[in-house]
Amino acid sequence: MTRSQIARLAVTLLALVPAALSAQETRTAAPADPAAFERLWRARQDSLKLKVSAADVQFMNDMIQHHAQAITMSTMAPLNGASQSVQTLAARIINAQRDEIAIMRRWLGERKQPVPELHDMGGTLMVHMPGAAKNHGAGHDGHAAMAGMLTEAELADMRAAKGIEFDRLFLAGMIRHHRGAVTMVDQLFATDGAALDGQVFKFASDVQVDQRTEVQRMQSMLSALLMPRSR
Repeated sequence: MTRSQIARLAVTLLALVPAALSAQETRTAAPADPAAFERLWRARQDSLKLKVSAADVQFMNDMIQHHAQAITMSTMAPLNGASQSVQTLAARIINAQRDEIAIMRRWLGERKQPVPELHDMGGTLMVHMPGAAKNHGAGHDGHAAMAGMLTEAELADMRAAKGIEFDRLFLAGMIRHHRGAVTMVDQLFATDGAALDGQVFKFASDVQVDQRTEVQRMQSMLSALLMPRSR
């Protein structure tokens, strides 16, 4: 940040000083040193991070659990004889959603919110909220009401399936799962006071676009799989 930029920011910050301050108090609150201006600006940015929307926090926590189930589903692909195209898709989902979980956990931590813990329990990614009575599996039926989440019974069917049958269940399940994530973003954007945080808005928008794009790709893959083969 240049000195001129810092000075302009200082003028903006001064306009936010409560009118009740006297002229002397205003002069005291406005340091003349550019470095002090920058410290004041950074302190204000830090304070803004502490003012979080409850809807934003809930969205991040829910989406971490949502992503965890997608990772659980995807780790089955190489173990269940999935086709190469499905294994490639599953690997992409694992990499992308692990990165996004890291972003969401960091966002929560920076805003002094409880950060969910993740534990790999034999191929199932478990999510645990600090202070919660027990761990919640990514496919736990208690979270089945969350848009797109599969039940434990559906995950069990997927674990038992092999080859083409696994591909079919995986693609159908992941299409539903991704659509659920889009629904969660739509609900966030429809909530008053939510997604005003720039990072939340960008993250949610990216999730919406990426998941819709991937749904289209999976629909094509599923259609090709279900298409009767010529003799």
